[in-house]
Amino acid sequence: MVGTRGVPARYGGFETAVEEIGTRLAARGHEVIVYCRSHGDDASAPGVHNGMILVHLPALRRKSLETLSHTACCALHSLRSRRCDVTIVFNAANSVFLPVFRVRSTGVATHVDGLEWKRSKWGTIGKRYYRLAEGLATRWSDALICDAEGIAEYYRDEFGVDGDVIAYGAPILHDVGDALLVGLALERRRYHLIVARFEPENHVVLGIEGYRKSRAQYPLVVVGAAPYSDAYTRRIHDLVAGDRRVRLVGAVWDQALLDQLYVNAASYVHGHSVGGTNPSLLRAMGAGSPIAAFDVNFNREVLGESGQFWATARELAAAIDDVEEHPATSRLRGEGARARASARYQWDSVAVEYEQLCSRLARKEATTAQTLSFREILRR
Repeated sequence: MVGTRGVPARYGGFETAVEEIGTRLAARGHEVIVYCRSHGDDASAPGVHNGMILVHLPALRRKSLETLSHTACCALHSLRSRRCDVTIVFNAANSVFLPVFRVRSTGVATHVDGLEWKRSKWGTIGKRYYRLAEGLATRWSDALICDAEGIAEYYRDEFGVDGDVIAYGAPILHDVGDALLVGLALERRRYHLIVARFEPENHVVLGIEGYRKSRAQYPLVVVGAAPYSDAYTRRIHDLVAGDRRVRLVGAVWDQALLDQLYVNAASYVHGHSVGGTNPSLLRAMGAGSPIAAFDVNFNREVLGESGQFWATARELAAAIDDVEEHPATSRLRGEGARARASARYQWDSVAVEYEQLCSRLARKEATTAQTLSFREILRR
């Protein structure tokens, strides 16, 4: 498993997926190797985690080069390693290295993630690269993994390729307590919550604007930061300056505190718009949070009828007002979201689907059917 920051998972949906899936595959008797980004302390880094074998390699700490430089090291390392049955490459950006991984693997699958080229943090060259990388992933992978049907539809429409739709799992949270909320001066079910990286496509600014247009009596707690979006972060801080109702608490790495924030929120405001099945949304669903989500097909696919949807600040303001005016009805929506997560998004089932896909690939049963030529890919 290659292309992520590795495990133990401390950041992002990919890392969580690697840990949850890899742990289960190892428990089922498979040898699982996870490539991890080193941080200068390799000597103390564990060689095994939850049954997974870890390989730590360096990466350049720059936005445009960190992922690619690390995967390049992994690709070179794989050439010196013994042959494996299947390599799962996370992030379509890494598709340029697929031919190298194919040398030492019977089958190669690419987890393509969301529509990365739509993210504002990438300039013109970055967006063009991602579009090219998507096409290369469809041509050089034996299978594509899409975490939402909306992503699969995109690859089907754009490239004529059918992907394997395998979503993420959701942590189902019930009695996690509320003792840690005291440190943030919060009361159970008397605050609204946003958890997101500070990037325009996550609509944190719009979420705050919607809250400020509401008649809310409860504060808005905003959890998040951004390593590469200084201008957008300044915009957020300028927006909330002088408004005591909005509390920017920064990044929260304490998973117990995050669980309590999700479970005890009066509502969770989800503004993500360009990914597929978003782990933050699944976490809120599993926590039973009443959810107001940005109105895009990915979020509707995941939430179904168990949430509210908004596209403007005024629509979000109305949803927030509704939560405070009708708390019992809101809690019922939250319980419906948790029931949906429990029924549809189980890590055990996800791991079985990965196992089945890997078995097909190990038997050289390719699942993609690329119809575009290299010239057509380059033209895109």
